[in-house]
Order: sequence, then C-alpha cells, then structure tokens
Amino acid sequence: MRILLYTKNESVYSKSGIGRAMKHQVRALSAAGVDFTQNQHDDYDIVHINTVDPSSLTMIQSAKRNHKKVVIHAHSTEEDFKNSFIFSNQIAPLFKMHLVHTYKKGDMILTPTPYSKGLIESYGITKPIVAVSNGIDLDAYKKDEVKIQAFRKYFNLSETDKVVMSVGLYFERKGIHDFIEIARHFPHVKFIWFGYTSPSATTSKVKRAIKEKPDNVILPGYIAGDIIKGAYQSADLFFFPSYEETEGIVVLEALASKIQVLVRDIGVYEGWLENNKNCYMETKNEMFILKIRELLNHDCKDTIKAGYEVAKSRSIEEIGQQLKEIYERVMGL
Repeated sequence: MRILLYTKNESVYSKSGIGRAMKHQVRALSAAGVDFTQNQHDDYDIVHINTVDPSSLTMIQSAKRNHKKVVIHAHSTEEDFKNSFIFSNQIAPLFKMHLVHTYKKGDMILTPTPYSKGLIESYGITKPIVAVSNGIDLDAYKKDEVKIQAFRKYFNLSETDKVVMSVGLYFERKGIHDFIEIARHFPHVKFIWFGYTSPSATTSKVKRAIKEKPDNVILPGYIAGDIIKGAYQSADLFFFPSYEETEGIVVLEALASKIQVLVRDIGVYEGWLENNKNCYMETKNEMFILKIRELLNHDCKDTIKAGYEVAKSRSIEEIGQQLKEIYERVMGL
C-alpha cells in the first residue's frame, strides 16, 4: 500500500493551517512507517488530497481514471470561509457548492474534528467521513531557552514585560479586531499577533482596527522558526478569539508549548477542550478582559498540564497510526 500525498502548490498554503497540516502528514506517515510519495508520477494506491483548487480536481480525475482510491481531507467549510476576507460572505454559497462537488469525489473524507464532520454531513454528503486531528509535533514545541531568548531579543522585551500572543491571518472571523480592542484595557501589556493578510483582502472592520490600534499591539507579520516558537514558550498567555475553526492548529501548538490558553467558547472545541480544566473559555469581550486580568495576575488555577495532555493525545505519532488504519480501511472499500 503506497500513499500519494498530493502537495502540489504547497508553497501557496505554507502560511496557513492547511500548509502546516500537509507538513504534519509527512511526519505522521514517516513515524507510522507508511509507504508514501509526494511525486505524482510515482505509482500509488491511494491519493490523499488536502486542497480544493483546480490542480487537486485534476489529480482526483486522474486517480479515478486509473482506478485509484481517493481520500480528501476536508479542511474547509462554508462556515469558516465566511467572515474571512472582503466579499467572502457573498462568495460563500458558491464556495460551498464547490466544496460539495469536490468532497463527493472522495472514497473517504477526513476532517479535523467531530464539529467539522457534522458540518460536512449537513451538506448532504453521504461518503464515509472520519474525524482525525491535524496533529502536533510535540518535539518541535519543547521548551528551548535559545528560542525564548531569540523571541525576547527580537521584540526587545525586558524580564518583566508581560506578553499576550495570538497567531492567525488578518481574517475577521479570527477575531483580530477583538484582540486589538481588548488590548486597550492593558496598556502595560504587549499584545503580539503573528500573521498577515494583504490589506487589499481584509474587511473594513479589520482595516479600521489595525489603523487605530493602540501602541501596545504589535503586528510583526508572518514569522516562522525559533522566534514564534520562543513566543509560544515565553508569553504569559495565548489568546485566540476566533469565531470559527475546523480545529485550530495554533491552539494545538500553544497546548504543546505549555502556555496558558484562552479561547472563544465555540462549537469546534466541544469534546476536547474544557473550560477551567485544560484551558479557559469566554464569549464576549468584557468577559475576556476580566479573564485576562485574572490570568495575568495568577488568580486562576493553572490548566497548562491538562492542556499538554490534550496535545499528547493528538501527537504526530498518534495521528500517523490513525491515518494508517484509515488507509487500510479505504483499500477495502
């Protein structure tokens, strides 16, 4: 059994969750001893598709012509397409039609969470759908003093500076406007949002929030490697106010980094994140403000250890074994 991990145009997605999911799959299959290739010209039994762009549709059609099995990883939904960039809400119904058209071509559909599985089932798709996490490389987020110092030096942080961080594109649904607004209530705390989206694609609400941001909000753009890993390990709080996700790889990265986590209480976390146990959850800005103040003052119990256990249950090694079992099941369809 050989798997073709179809990663053409991977560079286009490298700064998104889908791009990181592709990299995780390479490591997961390697860890599980699964025979795979990323060369579409090699022989294979199953092609694993992660995107819904034209090249992926062409690959699916080629696989079908050659009587190969097709696994489609459903990272996208209409719900997480909405409220992202300019005109995304107007385009969303057409995007949903495209998703349904593409997903129906799979012999099996994978998606990161039971929540996203439920959404895809609601589209009327009857192909087998399995929820399997994108996974997290625990070793990559182990505490490393060199990375911590690289982060603090890059942002010229003193030993006493408190930091609240987040990671994501400048999408409205990510809640970056709320992140900026909440930062106003903590003028002596650094609020750092890693990520970037071209101003030409951002909504007016996000544009206005960025233009009027207070001085304690730092927007360094997309930064990879030691600096962002050092941020995860050094910051006082990971605050992710996203309104919609299919999983949220950055949340797994935070949990693996053993940082305190605060997220918005939304459906995607049901069944794996629990308020006051392995993270903290709120819904409205005024409640976020109160909770951040408590967390920065250490007036809440520490949920870091329990949060790390969640990350361990979604380790690359665990996901590799799950994918191996799924491929074996697909071969029998």
